[in-house]
Amino acid sequence: MGYRLGVDVGGTFTDLLLFNDKTGAFWRHKTPSTPADSSVGILNGVTAICEKAGITPADVEFFLHGTTVATNAVLEGKGAKVGLIVTEGYRQIMQIARSFVPGGLAGWIVWPKPEPLAKLEDTFEIKGRMTAHGEELRPIDDADIRAALEKLKARGVEAVTVSLMNAYLNGAHEKRVGELAAEILPGVPVSLSHEVLPEMQEYERTLTTVANASVRPIVGRYVRNLREKLRGGGFTGSLSLLRSDGGLMSSEKSEEHPVSLLMSGPAGGVTGALWVGANSGIRNILTLDVGGTSTDVALIENLDPRRVRTTEVGHLAVRASSLDVKTVGAGGGSIAYVPELTKALRVGPQSAGAVPGPVAYGKGGTLPTVTDANVVLGYLPEALLGGTFKLDREGAKKAVQTIADTLGIDLYAAARGIIDIVNENMFGALRMISVQQGYDPRDFALMGFGGAGPLHVNAVARLMGSWPAVSPVSPGVLCALGDATTRMRTETARSFSRRFDETDEAEVLAVLDAMARQTRDELRAEGIKDEDITSLFEIDVRYEGQAFEVPLSIDPETLHRDGLAGVTKRFDDEHHRLFTFNMKSAHELVNLRAVALGPVLDLPAAELPEGNGDPSAAKIRDHELWMDGKMVPAVIYDRSKLKAGDLIQGPAIVIEMDSTTLIEAGCDGLVDRVGNILINPR
Repeated sequence: MGYRLGVDVGGTFTDLLLFNDKTGAFWRHKTPSTPADSSVGILNGVTAICEKAGITPADVEFFLHGTTVATNAVLEGKGAKVGLIVTEGYRQIMQIARSFVPGGLAGWIVWPKPEPLAKLEDTFEIKGRMTAHGEELRPIDDADIRAALEKLKARGVEAVTVSLMNAYLNGAHEKRVGELAAEILPGVPVSLSHEVLPEMQEYERTLTTVANASVRPIVGRYVRNLREKLRGGGFTGSLSLLRSDGGLMSSEKSEEHPVSLLMSGPAGGVTGALWVGANSGIRNILTLDVGGTSTDVALIENLDPRRVRTTEVGHLAVRASSLDVKTVGAGGGSIAYVPELTKALRVGPQSAGAVPGPVAYGKGGTLPTVTDANVVLGYLPEALLGGTFKLDREGAKKAVQTIADTLGIDLYAAARGIIDIVNENMFGALRMISVQQGYDPRDFALMGFGGAGPLHVNAVARLMGSWPAVSPVSPGVLCALGDATTRMRTETARSFSRRFDETDEAEVLAVLDAMARQTRDELRAEGIKDEDITSLFEIDVRYEGQAFEVPLSIDPETLHRDGLAGVTKRFDDEHHRLFTFNMKSAHELVNLRAVALGPVLDLPAAELPEGNGDPSAAKIRDHELWMDGKMVPAVIYDRSKLKAGDLIQGPAIVIEMDSTTLIEAGCDGLVDRVGNILINPR
């Protein structure tokens, strides 16, 4: 039996999507997250969804999971106590860092530097040195290494990082330290920099390896706990986790390399949007993933999501490939308030979360949130989740009235003000990934998902000029769908610092081919057939003398055909798009990477029966909502009864199990053949 189960754990809800590979049938389920131990919420969901589908957990072949465990450990400063071993003379590497003071007032602003993930008193130097060509200059000394490790043991470290000079060229010294660490600190995970990130720039390499070590114990405990509970529940298939770059890695690999999971949560939404785009013929997409606490946005061009070489979480920026996702603290649970000082309405980033949640949920929340404003305005009808979930509209009105009284305006104007501000916050994040990267948002469709995305997508599309605004099928669990439909992915990197005119093309190709073999072997070890594996290369290029490089991804055939000349031309085009100019300087190769991808899952989207364009069969009831300064008549529709080709005239609300779509006045929503609602101005 071919069943795949995608599971996405968010701050508020745990979403599950069960997919039958053979038929394309799917089941979805939402269950409240259990922040104290998320495996509890996951198991509740697994039991419920398997019952719905009439199968047992043993029938599930693949369990695919996006998680924010690593992200939250970094954001909340709950990482492990990390010990760091460095080369003689480099003890302050984490403290010196890269000079960067945020904000335009850097000259006179007082900015407390964030505390490094490895403290100075937990950092120890050892003898020995590699040259910049990877040859041994001074040998290491076992007694000296043992002494340093004993000091770390006495300091009670929970994870160890080894990052020695030039180790990216030759990791022999680091390996020896790793062997001794396993003997002196048994059971403590050791991260070696030449395995985590074999690239030059020692600060970035050290920081990334320290971050990896810092989240290893937490991620390891989480993954092992989840694996044991699933096995206990009768699950026998394979467990994989979603990487920040939108690929999958086995749960065993994720215990060693959790630094690749820092953007695991948001990546699911982007991969879900890719699947929807491929099935509905939309190739350029801006994604708007609105959860309870935050909104994630990303850009997909020609069904290829933008990737970046740094993963940023809070003030931590590590070298690990990730999808270019920007996050703002604006979600359904974001709290609205009026500061004493400015008397100007603010929304977020504080959130009511899963507990106590918005006032309208009736779980003890008292502060007005975005969800409450949507309820007051009539955008969220009182009966949700198929009528099983009643919203407290009176409570929401009372909460929003406190804002209206403070500002001295009418209740509905205050509620609409909250919505307008949260939409502007989302608009700001979308500008960062489109306009500021040289893309015109009018060339893209805007896809809204997550629990609250489809409520806001119409208004935000209007701000962006990005049409159509798309409400995909089952938007509330799209991240889980993304988890269920992604490919296995693994990559390896190495530095190759040379000018193009001094580089032998055959040598570069030989190095890349060797790296490709290594990554293919890793996937074969996961049980993937060789003919199902695709290889890709990434080459980082810069002008000589520049301090930053532009990553270019290229397939082996194109590289063998066009050679390095083709690479420099692509670099010039991309540099021009990003910075509007090119330079006369020589081109320089910086890093080489090889990526191996598992098979594409050709999961079909179920087509809807053809309708006659009239949605009245799906009508639930007439309704009133507040738009353009007054109460206007609207209609509520049931999404499950809509047919392909139905045209819904705004203002209207379409409700379904896991989300609610708002179509504004002056816009129409067209249902496409696979059930997405495409909203355009009339």
